[in-house]
Amino acid sequence: VQLQAFGGGLVQAGGYLRLSCAASGRTFSNNGMGWFRRAPGKGREFVASISWRGGRADYADSVKGRFTISRDNAKNTVTLQMNSLKPEDTAVYYCARAIGSRAYVSSAQYNYWGQGTLVTVSS
Repeated sequence: VQLQAFGGGLVQAGGYLRLSCAASGRTFSNNGMGWFRRAPGKGREFVASISWRGGRADYADSVKGRFTISRDNAKNTVTLQMNSLKPEDTAVYYCARAIGSRAYVSSAQYNYWGQGTLVTVSS
């Protein structure tokens, strides 16, 4: 499975961005998907995840109410809509495919990772 994340960029605080992750090779329709991020000088952290059919989603407390994860299994894509962005959201964002079908929080549950896309939020 190859995962390609795109949609990052520079945005002012309060703005929005839409990240997408396209999968090729083996499909991910039976797998949970997730987004993680790594801010400068910090470790990787969970952002959002979604179950295989999209019926369950989970979010980090820091993004609840601002970010929305969704997926389109027919198109092999997963999307992260990010609204009301804050400078602390600045990070490289990675999409990942889970080993199982649920919406997992732990990075240990993911076995395929995309290359990351940079999101910079200016104050």
